[in-house]
Amino acid sequence: MARLSVAPKARADERIADYLDKHARRVAATPPGTCPLAVQLSLLRASGSQTCGKCVPCRDGIPQLTALLERVVACEADESALSTLKTLAEMIRDASDCAIGYEAASSVLAGLEEFDGEYRSHVVDRLCQQGVGQTVPCETLCPAHVDVPAYIALTGAGDYAQAVNMIRKDNPFPTACAYVCEHPCEDRCRRTLLDAPINIRGIKKYAVEQAPADTVDVPKRNADTGRTVAVVGGGPSGLTCAYYLSLMGHRVVVFEARRQLGGMLRYGIPAYRFPRERLDEDVRGILAVGGIEVRCGEEIGANEMRDLVEAYDAVYVAVGAQTGKTLRVDNARAEGVASAVELLGEIGDGAYPDFTGKRVAVVGGGNVAMDCARTAVRAGAEEVSVVYRRRKDDMTALPAEIESAIAEGVEMVVLESPVGIEVDGSGCCSALVTQPQMIGPVKDGRPAPVAADKPHGRVEADAVLMAVGQGVAAEPFEEFGMKTTWGCFDADEFLQAEGLEGVFVGGDCQTGPSSAIRAIGAGKVAARNIDEYLGFHHTLDCGIEAPVPQSNDRTPRGRVEIAERPARVRRLDFLEVEGSMSLEEVEQECGRCLRCDHFGCGTVEGGRQRYE
Repeated sequence: MARLSVAPKARADERIADYLDKHARRVAATPPGTCPLAVQLSLLRASGSQTCGKCVPCRDGIPQLTALLERVVACEADESALSTLKTLAEMIRDASDCAIGYEAASSVLAGLEEFDGEYRSHVVDRLCQQGVGQTVPCETLCPAHVDVPAYIALTGAGDYAQAVNMIRKDNPFPTACAYVCEHPCEDRCRRTLLDAPINIRGIKKYAVEQAPADTVDVPKRNADTGRTVAVVGGGPSGLTCAYYLSLMGHRVVVFEARRQLGGMLRYGIPAYRFPRERLDEDVRGILAVGGIEVRCGEEIGANEMRDLVEAYDAVYVAVGAQTGKTLRVDNARAEGVASAVELLGEIGDGAYPDFTGKRVAVVGGGNVAMDCARTAVRAGAEEVSVVYRRRKDDMTALPAEIESAIAEGVEMVVLESPVGIEVDGSGCCSALVTQPQMIGPVKDGRPAPVAADKPHGRVEADAVLMAVGQGVAAEPFEEFGMKTTWGCFDADEFLQAEGLEGVFVGGDCQTGPSSAIRAIGAGKVAARNIDEYLGFHHTLDCGIEAPVPQSNDRTPRGRVEIAERPARVRRLDFLEVEGSMSLEEVEQECGRCLRCDHFGCGTVEGGRQRYE
C-alpha cells in the first residue's frame, strides 16, 4: 500500500492564495479596464485560464469567444460579430459541464445586454462611448464630486479651516457627511492596492471637530443678480441648492413645512448618530452666506406652487421622501403599531418615545429599521427585535449599523415575513405573526425569499414599528401638474421637471429614498442648471489650493478605525456613540493617501470631474 502525504495534492494552491489576495485587492481598487468591454474581456481571459480541459464547449469555446471579443474591443469587428458572439456564448452556456464554462458565457450574454450601447459604439462608430476613461476614484464615486485628495492633504497639514472650505466648495454639509455619509468615495480607493481603503469619513470628522463649520468663513457672495428662486424643502438637497444659488448672487427663499431646517438629517437620523447641535453648525454655515430667506412651517400645496411659479424666476422642489409606508396585514392600525419614519420625525422635534419595560418589534432591514431599533433600546425597551424577511446578509442597512445594533442587544429575527398582528382584548398589539421564509432564486441582484413549509411564527411585542420604506408626499404637486413615476417626480438628467418651464426637482423625491450625499449632489447640480436657465454662467472659486504632494508612503499599514463607546454604556443614552481619531491617527491616515490627483490619472485630461 502506498504511503499517504499530509500535503495537499495541489501543492501550489496555498502559495497561489497570497497572489490571489493581491489580485482581488487590485480588482477591488481598479477595474481591469476602463471600457466595460475591456473589463469583460479581462474576465473572459481569466475564465479561459481556469478551464480543466474536460469538455469541448469550455475548452475550445472560451478561446474562440475571447478572440471574437478582442476584435470587438479593438473596434475591428462589424455588427455581424455581435450575433456570432451571442450564438457562441449561448452554446457554451448550455453545453458546458461545470460553472467555469457556463458562468463565463452567461457573463458575456449579460454584458451584451447591459452594455448594448457600448457594443454598438465599438462596431458602428469604431470608438468607446463618451465617459469611458480612468478617473480619480474617490472624486468620481462621490455624488457631489468633492476634491477628496485636497481636503485630506489640508487636514494632514493641520489646516482644518481650509479643509472644511475645500469640502464646502462642493458640499455645504461637511459636518453631516462626516457623521452619516455612506462614504462611497472609499469603495475604489487606490490605497486598497497596498492594504485597505483610507478612512476618508474619519478624516473629515476630525477636520470638522477642529474647525466647526459655523466658525469657518464662507466664500464671499457674488454681486446680486436681482433674480429670485424658490426652494421647496429645507433638507440637504434644498439647502445645498440654496447655498450655491446664493453664492452665485441670486436671492433664494426656502419654504420648509416642518418647524426646523435639516430634512431627514434632523427628522430621520437619531441624535446618537448625528447630534443636532452639529447639524445646526452646517445650517448656520449655509445661511451665513446671506441672500437666503427661510420660511419654516409653510407647507406648499398645488395653489402655492402655482403662486411660486408666477412670483419667482425658478423653483426647485426638494421635498424628500418623508412619509412612512406600511404593510397590508391584519390589525396594521392597531394601538401600538406605528410608522418608524414618523417616530424618528417626532424625535427630530424633541418628542422622545417611552418604551420602558415594553417589547418592541421593528419590521424592516434598512438603516431606518436599525435607527428605530437602537432608539427603542435607549427609550427603555425590555426587548427589541428586528424582523426581516430575508437573511441578515441581505439587509440594506450599513453592516456597521447592524453590528452596532446587535452589540446593543437587538435581536435579528431573519427569514420571517410579517403576515399579521395579534391584539389583546383592548385592541392593543400583543404579537407580530410571521410566515417563515426560505431563500430562493436571485432576483434584481439579491436572493428572493419564498414562503417555507413551516408553521407561523410569533414575536411577542407591545409595540410594532414599520420600517418598510419611505414615500413622497406627491399629491399636491401632481395636482399642480408635476408628473410622477412610481411616486417619484419625473425629471431629465439636468433635473428639469418634465413639461414645466423653470421648475426643477431633485433629491429623494426624484430618485426615491437614498443617501444624504446623493441629495446634496443633486442640489449642487440643480443650482448650476438653474443658474444656466436664468441666463448666467457663474463660477465659484473657493480660493484654496491643495498642498504640494509629498512622495507616496507605500509601506503597508492597517486602516485606522473610529471606536465607539462601549455598547453597555451607550445603549443607556442618546449621546454620540462614535469617538474620534487622535492627531497621531489622523496624520497616519492622511499620510496613506496616494494623491491620485497628482500621481496618476488626475493629471490627464478627463481624469477629474469638477465644478468651478
